[in-house]
Amino acid sequence: MAMVDTFNWPETTAPAAVWTASAPERPAPAAAGMPVESHPLGRWPPGFRLSVVMPVFNERRTIDEIVARVLALDVPKQLLIVDDGSSDGTREQLAAWGRHADVRVILHANNQGKGAALRTGLAAADGTVIAIQDADLEYDPAQLLSLVEPIILGEADVVFGSRFLHGRPPGQLRRHRWANALLTGLSNWLTGLSLTDMETGHKLFRREAIAGLTIEQDRFGVEPELTAKLARRGCRVLELPITYVGRNFAQGKKIRFRDALDAVGCIVRYGWLARRQ
Repeated sequence: MAMVDTFNWPETTAPAAVWTASAPERPAPAAAGMPVESHPLGRWPPGFRLSVVMPVFNERRTIDEIVARVLALDVPKQLLIVDDGSSDGTREQLAAWGRHADVRVILHANNQGKGAALRTGLAAADGTVIAIQDADLEYDPAQLLSLVEPIILGEADVVFGSRFLHGRPPGQLRRHRWANALLTGLSNWLTGLSLTDMETGHKLFRREAIAGLTIEQDRFGVEPELTAKLARRGCRVLELPITYVGRNFAQGKKIRFRDALDAVGCIVRYGWLARRQ
């Protein structure tokens, strides 16, 4: 297993463009518990592979189940697990998964944050499409099979899975819902997008759409950073509804109030200041 700190790619520039972010005629993605054989494409294009990047920090209670769910997906895949300095026994559990043919486990020597883990995982991903999947069971990986469809069909470069297109998700704290609405609205204002869930943990990218993109943020500021930088590249984005089951702090939720403040700063930095440079 490799000991990795960070990777940095040179950033490329692209003209700004207006994104569209709705597809009401498309059926909702597979809900939790639906068989993966229900994927509407039926088969995958020749040479297709889905790279799933999974940042992990102290998820001993959920890591085995979430990894098993990803590996059960009926799609050619590469699972890149980046353990960001876990100290609760998670990385010991990952040792067994690292022997699986479809799994690569990368270890950070110490905790750096979700953005740092994504920087490492995205640098190692080589699939046709790259997806982000959290390790805490709030997001069902079975939904990735439907979220990837518009990218394969050439309808989008980026797909965000929205927790709010079908109303309030169960288990989400009210203050988190309000904070997400505020942050998404501010992000939309500065990027020209029409998203409902900028902070979603289910983001998928055509490999070329994210190639060369430098992730600067080490913590949760990576969400507005990615959104703004992809918007500046003129990528086509699509937002589709997903199911979501939130957890509370006692169950291991890690995002805090300071992260919301950091997100505001990142939205202004990458959505407005970068545009003026």
